[in-house]
Amino acid sequence: MLQSLQIFQQELQQELNNILEYWMRHTPDLENGGFYGSVNNNNQPSGTAPKAVVLHARILWTFSAAYRRSGNKAYLAIAEHAFDYIGRKFNDPEYAGVYWSVDASGKMLDGRKQVYGLAFCIYGSSEYAAATDDKTALDYAIHLYNLIEKYSYDRVNNGYIEAFSRTWQPVDDLRLSTKDANEKKTMNTHLHIIEAYAALYKVWPNENLQQKIENLLAVIDQYFINHKTYHLRLFFDERWSERVDVISYGHDIEAGWLLQQCAEIIGKKKWIEKYRQYAVKLTNAAMSGIDKDGGLWYEYEQKSKHLIKEKHWWPQAEAMVGFYNTYQVTNDESYLQLAINSWNFIKRYLLDKTNGEWFWGINEDYNIMQGQDKAGFWKCPYHNARACMEVIARIEWINNENEQD
Repeated sequence: MLQSLQIFQQELQQELNNILEYWMRHTPDLENGGFYGSVNNNNQPSGTAPKAVVLHARILWTFSAAYRRSGNKAYLAIAEHAFDYIGRKFNDPEYAGVYWSVDASGKMLDGRKQVYGLAFCIYGSSEYAAATDDKTALDYAIHLYNLIEKYSYDRVNNGYIEAFSRTWQPVDDLRLSTKDANEKKTMNTHLHIIEAYAALYKVWPNENLQQKIENLLAVIDQYFINHKTYHLRLFFDERWSERVDVISYGHDIEAGWLLQQCAEIIGKKKWIEKYRQYAVKLTNAAMSGIDKDGGLWYEYEQKSKHLIKEKHWWPQAEAMVGFYNTYQVTNDESYLQLAINSWNFIKRYLLDKTNGEWFWGINEDYNIMQGQDKAGFWKCPYHNARACMEVIARIEWINNENEQD
């Protein structure tokens, strides 16, 4: 086992280096600032594509985290570039918060306040503050946290409302993307609010923030986890009436390890014990989406009972962490093998060995999905780089434990 872990760690470290090198080389927009809104599979950037706040916030988090691990100043420079651009171009100086998107030149394109976008800016800014001790970054993360609590938190029904207009008024269309159900409360946004709040708590251990994280753990437990199937419920209206939609295998397994980590960050024994159990149950539920090749299918449409036979890049990255985490929780080496199987699937089918980075995904016939970005509005280095960093750190912890023994 130790030899397998050593090989696993070495391969992930090399892949992490490759991912970071790709994003440093191909995505900074040196003419207009920030990062290109789209880069295709041939590494050709678009000079006209819109730029997403989520892309920039995830780059900020990724390179801040990579700098914290390595001390590599080149990574710090990319993080600084991202933080500066968010402050100059996405920050709304008139109504506060961040725009959802800007055009290629950096002018506001979509000024709505998508809470998911604010959460990722908290996540990235908190990691940047941890990496640099930059008080400006910490203050900005706290400022965005206060905005979410002021405008998005539902004081009547609990939970968080999905989106608002630029001026923080209600909007008819709350969706992150056209594929989503148009509902006021979503699993995806709640998952990434708690992820952001936990990252902020690590650098700002505020008592009220801790209580908000505990409340989110309770909300997710009560509403978003289906305690019969242990798949996640994805969409609700304001009063918590569910709209049955899809099973998202990637979110199931991501939530398993990530929510456990959030509970551990605030150090509350009750929640740690509960979410360690949920980590195993959510991971086991996600396993119904595992194919014989080790890859994780994308989604299952519950009403039509239709499996979407695509394997996107990000569920594979999350599966690698989720299975490894479950191996740590249970000490069952079959989960370790599943984590390695996920990595082997990624190596075989998703790594672009010619142009770098990971393809968006493959179809059932193993052909590369066409018309998708290599880098873009949703294709960021966050899932795959984070997966590498998480598993590397967990293997390092085992190595340190063995050395101490």
